[in-house]
Amino acid sequence: MKKDSLNLVERVKAPTPKWFKIIRNVGITLTAVGGAILASPVALPASIITVAGYVLLGGTMATAIAQTAMSSEDKDKGNPE
Repeated sequence: MKKDSLNLVERVKAPTPKWFKIIRNVGITLTAVGGAILASPVALPASIITVAGYVLLGGTMATAIAQTAMSSEDKDKGNPE
């Protein structure tokens, strides 16, 4: 039986498809923007702080999920299962 499951370290180190690299970069940008708004020393309205928290969370999740996506081209070429 072929080992199809990878541990987290192997999965993160595997090649990432181009589309998920774009999503990862957008997620990193959203995380930076949300973090900068939350860390700003200026008093901001509560609604902006709330939105910044959601942007930070969404960017973090998008980055983590996109980084663990991996290309399966090699597996599909050799085995028609």
